[in-house]
Amino acid sequence: MISADLVVLANRLPVDQVTEADGSTTWRTSPGGLVAALEPVIREQRGAWIGWPGNADADIDPFMLNGMQLVPITLTACEVEEFYEGFSNASLWPLYHDLVAKPEFHREWWDAYVRVNRRFAERAAMIASEGATVWVHDYQLQLVPQMLREMRPDLRIGFFLHIPFPPAELFQQLPWRRQILEGLLGADLVGFQLSGAAANFVRLVRQRVGHRTQRDMVHLPDGRAVRAAAFPISIDTAGFTELAASPPVAARATEIRRMLGHPAKIFLGIDRLDYTKGIYPRLRAFAELITDGHLSTEDAVFVQVATPSRERVEQYRLLRDEVDRLVGRINGDLGRIGRPAISYLHSSYPREEMAALYRVADVMVVTPFTDGMNLVAKEYVACRLDDDGALVLSEFAGAAQELRQAWQVNPYDIDGIKAALLDAYHADPKEITRRMRAMRRTVREKDVDAWAARFLDELMGRPAPRP
Repeated sequence: MISADLVVLANRLPVDQVTEADGSTTWRTSPGGLVAALEPVIREQRGAWIGWPGNADADIDPFMLNGMQLVPITLTACEVEEFYEGFSNASLWPLYHDLVAKPEFHREWWDAYVRVNRRFAERAAMIASEGATVWVHDYQLQLVPQMLREMRPDLRIGFFLHIPFPPAELFQQLPWRRQILEGLLGADLVGFQLSGAAANFVRLVRQRVGHRTQRDMVHLPDGRAVRAAAFPISIDTAGFTELAASPPVAARATEIRRMLGHPAKIFLGIDRLDYTKGIYPRLRAFAELITDGHLSTEDAVFVQVATPSRERVEQYRLLRDEVDRLVGRINGDLGRIGRPAISYLHSSYPREEMAALYRVADVMVVTPFTDGMNLVAKEYVACRLDDDGALVLSEFAGAAQELRQAWQVNPYDIDGIKAALLDAYHADPKEITRRMRAMRRTVREKDVDAWAARFLDELMGRPAPRP
């Protein structure tokens, strides 16, 4: 029987199942800063990670990998459709992202959400040791803290939301708004990317649940106090810097520039293909700069990587068709043989390829309509080893509060995007270096390890280290 002093709950396990050439299956650690930050902590503290392995109806026993106890949660095909694709990604995701798409609310989706959250909570209650610390992650599991609190009042429970938390005017549309708020209040510490999101939460609790609040504290009738605060997430800065400096990545960056025809400047966008990411307006802005004569396909190319995402959800299929048509129209009108205006890649790539793209890009364009943080912006900064490269960043990305030296834009303002792209294109090298050096200092000092340590220290009541 597993017994863990630290339990992490997330929608997905930190591993991917891989099929080998001989047909056998193995597990491989997933890429990503969260896994990199928490893996050593889980090993040191005899911890366990609870999550879905990614396949419907997969009934897998707990197992050990790289010193971590991994506890798979089974989801039926119906639950994948209703809990994950339905309530999580067609109800909560658009609602929490400023209604960029219209959310759908279906009672059967909500029922599945409650059922799956309870399954996660029951498993955590079963394996957490007496007085253990439990850290719950993200919007798919917002009911878990209160469910777990009722089952195991001895636990120290933290929750972190990786995406934005909406203002009251939007959140109140949710038919189950009170249940979500009460679910989160089961935690001792509720973390958000930005202080504004934490303030939204506290305000909603006061208005909709009626608990007394004082600044960032919620005081419950049973005498318990819940703190809501900002903990901006970051990346494995040292890991990306080391990867970008490796000879294979440097060679690949040189090869990419050669394959693109050695343009004067390479613009780059890397995103999941999601309607929140602002891919359409940035490509339109770039195309208009060429049409207006400010840029030419001899001087500049835009490389857009759009990683496939939630392709069973109708809104995502429509977005893919829309972007495909836009890229085809732009290249048909403005490109020529061997010189497309936009090099569009609808595929997933390993970290090594991403690092090579970051190294070769002269201008990184990150223009989400809204984003909890956006780690791509920070990854680009970490990979700019020579303190060069320009970052054009949406002011509505959480990263904009830390990366203030970027060229910041309103993603709804195409003329504003055009002006920023042109400014970044023509910027003096000394100005670019000044901005990039400051941003690199920020991502070095505030990496994902510091983020995880700060959250866990706060959750466990440990004093903050002296600066």
